[in-house]
Amino acid sequence: MFKDWNFDEIIDRNGTAAMKWDPGVLTAIFGTGKENLLPLWVADMDFKSPTVVRQAMEKRLAHQIYGYSLIDPSYFPALISWYQRRHQWRIDEKWILTTPGIVPAINYIVQCFSNPGDKIIIQPPVYYPFARAIQNNGRRILENPLKIVGDHYQMDFADLENKAKDPRVKAAILCSPHNPVGRVWTREELETFGNICIKNNVLIVSDEIHCDLILPGFKHTCFPTISETFAQNAITGIAASKTFNLAGLQQSSVIIPNTGLRQALFNYIENLGFANSIGGTLFGAISAAAAYDGAEPWLDDLLVYLQDNFTYFKTYMETQLPGVTVYDLQGTYLAWVDFRNIGLDDKKMTTILEEDAHVALDHGEWFGENGIGFERFNLACPRSILTKAAEAVVSAIKNHTANHP
Repeated sequence: MFKDWNFDEIIDRNGTAAMKWDPGVLTAIFGTGKENLLPLWVADMDFKSPTVVRQAMEKRLAHQIYGYSLIDPSYFPALISWYQRRHQWRIDEKWILTTPGIVPAINYIVQCFSNPGDKIIIQPPVYYPFARAIQNNGRRILENPLKIVGDHYQMDFADLENKAKDPRVKAAILCSPHNPVGRVWTREELETFGNICIKNNVLIVSDEIHCDLILPGFKHTCFPTISETFAQNAITGIAASKTFNLAGLQQSSVIIPNTGLRQALFNYIENLGFANSIGGTLFGAISAAAAYDGAEPWLDDLLVYLQDNFTYFKTYMETQLPGVTVYDLQGTYLAWVDFRNIGLDDKKMTTILEEDAHVALDHGEWFGENGIGFERFNLACPRSILTKAAEAVVSAIKNHTANHP
């Protein structure tokens, strides 16, 4: 088969209002003088999206009328077929509510199914918009921190069991696969998590936006496929955005088999001024459908490339910087790196990375207190960019160590 993709190709994203690369955004996030940092932070890819996506949008663009639109009808069967093929999940079309992104959806869910002062469980170190969605809406965070056991992270089920008993807990947000630690939870882990939550009447909100980005040797289990009981007590967020680099097109879905939960959330979103028919974007739906229907070979090759990037990165970092641990990556394209054993405090580490290495990363503290001393590296870039960043980090740390014995 002819392949028109090349993940080694360097694509200049400057001047395209790309958040990841924009000098103004880099300055706002990392500080004055940081506009030229090499960005391996925000989780989008520096690869061209599949050609079938561009072709589908060009076809619709040619019509030249872009008025009020329903979600393109091709979106629903494409999504349903994809999840049946890739994840053995039979989704009924009526379960699908479209939304303009998973982060907005999580905010809607928090607002709809809890009241100010209620508690929501999260498992730090975890994707930081979860905490913002809770705090910004006047709810309280209840942490069930992950724990490091040997060479990987695990859920602390004893702690979860204790905290889920609190009657003010209304929901638990599950990150599956987990961002930033890269775990793909086993079916057994998900069963234990789900049983604890359901026993205590805690709604499960499963963010599975990275579920297609599973590295060889691992298997993602969609939470609602475990049992009908799990399906009836969960809201699952999915999207093509991470899978095919479509985040700017603002299209996602939440899957809700439970009729009562689905109607409640639909009513809430509608009351915010969004009808379900416009709970996304015209081109977002078209692009996602095109990718689901025609870009599977692209994704299969991408996963091999990401695995190779990770193998290079882990080997290089751990060889060049004894004491550094790069946690094994099972899912996502985000490497979680432990710098705690190289003798630098968190503030000094940040200074070295930004002012000496000139690299922009998601700092571990953003993900919670137990992320202090860690950094998240985005590996979804051409190898030459990853190599430049890794070498700059290693060189900066070695130079600092040599000059400050």
